[in-house]
Amino acid sequence: MRAMATSETAPVSSTSARPRVSRRIGGIAESATLAVDAKAKALKAAGRPVIGFGAGEPDFPTPAPIVAAAQQACADPRNHRYTPAAGLPELREAIAAKTARDSGYQVGAGQVLVTNGGKQAVYQAFATLLDPGDEVLLPAAYWTTYPEAIALAGGVAVPVTADESANYLVSVEQLEAARTPRTKVLLFCSPSNPTGAVYPREQVERIGRWALEHGIWVITDEIYEHLVYDGVRAESMPVVVPELADTCVVLNGVAKTYAMTGWRVGWMIGPNDVIKAATNLQSHLCSNVSNVAQRAALAAVSGPLDAVLEMRAAFDRRRRTMVELLSAIPGVDCPVPQGAFYAYPSVKNLLGKQIRGERPRTSVELAALLLEHAEVAVVPGEAFGTPGYLRLSYALGDEDLVTGLTRMGDLLREAS
Repeated sequence: MRAMATSETAPVSSTSARPRVSRRIGGIAESATLAVDAKAKALKAAGRPVIGFGAGEPDFPTPAPIVAAAQQACADPRNHRYTPAAGLPELREAIAAKTARDSGYQVGAGQVLVTNGGKQAVYQAFATLLDPGDEVLLPAAYWTTYPEAIALAGGVAVPVTADESANYLVSVEQLEAARTPRTKVLLFCSPSNPTGAVYPREQVERIGRWALEHGIWVITDEIYEHLVYDGVRAESMPVVVPELADTCVVLNGVAKTYAMTGWRVGWMIGPNDVIKAATNLQSHLCSNVSNVAQRAALAAVSGPLDAVLEMRAAFDRRRRTMVELLSAIPGVDCPVPQGAFYAYPSVKNLLGKQIRGERPRTSVELAALLLEHAEVAVVPGEAFGTPGYLRLSYALGDEDLVTGLTRMGDLLREAS
């Protein structure tokens, strides 16, 4: 029989030299946008009149018919039990029908996987397609979650940067210059978070055909498809390049279109084998998405687009106001966003200048200065892979928007 070690004789555990948190998880940065929003809310709760431009969510309530559908679902015993991991069959059918209606992309219900919000769809798409070391071409500026999800899936993000001189739109030539034998996926997001850029149809086609020619998968995030302005249309890549459908995954959800960020319902659309594999992953990860939230999403995607049209009109008004006020600040260069609800001005000409006794050298330092002295919360460009910029959401009330931008402008005009 093996003797138990005493405190005097027990060897020092080799685990004491190991990190307590795995390198994979320990290497993840927190969401910069959520962190800025949390800090702004904390300061506001402490009594400071902070105005937050950080959060990417509509400031409108979820439409009443959608809420009513969820309330009814709560009382239905069918929703008190497990349901299929891939999603309620009727919701998958409705998402397929909604996709055909809104973008012209014809898919079957079996090609749809319902996820816990768009973020889970992003991670599962990368996890399903990538092997360790596979590279993902990532147009920058990019949403903060993309590179973290790529790393979690074992992939390597390869940023491809386009600045304001190119309206934040990457070219085929840039993508080709970044392509290597390890390139497996292109992440495509139009309308873009954080820039609000929307790719025109001819550029979508060029990029899609380039990906097809080189056997590169495309993961296209269409979460902002309905938030476009000035007569611009968000083109779906597998519609523009139908031959790409077998190597394309479309991501979407109800969060932005229906003001349902907190309901956590998104989806993946892709080839049957990819969706089957991603469903297997989700079956172990979380089983099914909340049935009540799925019933609410069913009401949303099956109903009219009246609510998003009303929101879009308000966002368009705020967009114009924001661009006008930002462009009036010396040293700020703000291209007009064509989609989503963000402006992404360059502040590179302000860096290094003296403001209130400080000389911010980075957009992180400038954002901190704005929070402290103007009580305005913005997200620095470092979070999106392009230092020297700020992201401001115009998904907030008109009065707060004007007040916040006025404070910001008053402070930045002190730069010398």
